Amino acid sequence: MKIVSTSELLSKIKKAVVAFNVNNMELVQAITSAADQLQTPIILQVTSSGKNYAGEGYLRKLVEAAAQSISIPIALHLDHGESFEECKAAIDNGFTSVMIDGSHLPFEQNIALTKKVVDYAHKKGVSVEGELGQIAGIEDHVSVEKSNYTDPKQAKEFVERTGVDSLAISIGTAHGAFKYKGTPDLRFDILGEIQKQIPKTPLVLHGASSVTPSDVALINKHGGKIKDAIGVNESVLAKAIPLGVKKINIDSDLRLAFTAAIREYLGNNPEKFDPRGYLGYARSRVQETVKMKLQTFSIPNS
Repeated sequence: MKIVSTSELLSKIKKAVVAFNVNNMELVQAITSAADQLQTPIILQVTSSGKNYAGEGYLRKLVEAAAQSISIPIALHLDHGESFEECKAAIDNGFTSVMIDGSHLPFEQNIALTKKVVDYAHKKGVSVEGELGQIAGIEDHVSVEKSNYTDPKQAKEFVERTGVDSLAISIGTAHGAFKYKGTPDLRFDILGEIQKQIPKTPLVLHGASSVTPSDVALINKHGGKIKDAIGVNESVLAKAIPLGVKKINIDSDLRLAFTAAIREYLGNNPEKFDPRGYLGYARSRVQETVKMKLQTFSIPNS
């Protein structure tokens, strides 16, 4: 199946499309295999650090190989593009979708940067995700101490002036595994107001990992030190879908599942040293995590 733009996927899905971050072969295989089994379109996305780790060309070829072996459409998306130059390079190198993250900039500068990317991307048939408001937490190069909620009225102006295809918003989700010091509190009231202002624009939730407690416990059981990690339960996040959220980003939960599986495998098999053994086991664990996410966020209830 071909690689398509996120706009094409978002226009066809009844609930939300889940976007999974990838940076190696096992993750690409696990995610695409699970999605193909459930016949559910997905987005594979890559951050700057992911490109630096694996190589942009390697990752693109992995995604292309995966696309040839499955029967569902997928999108290849640049996550948290830092500049026009980075977004342009991704577009020129075959990415079907890019995110330009100008959320740290003053409003007018964010608009100018985002519109520049949109103007270039749309000429190439590539869709663009912008961001307004800042999401707290740490993940890769993104580091924000405190959430800055999206202003609904600014969201309307931002979309109208930039022409973005989708908008990442801040309502209380957070990047990374160590998201909250207390009970998570998502601002569905703000989300509802944003939807009223821009009802036709697909909204995006970053930092939507639930930080699966069983994976955290397994990591710690086998020598890890992942303390005080907490996320938002999937059932809570699912409430955002009827309010206009059409793309949900998952990264930390895949990292945790992958790491938990490797620690468990090596802890129970200290004599093993073949990477195919522990990486294959980790791949299967990630596949199950992906299936659960897709069944929660993407597959309509029958």
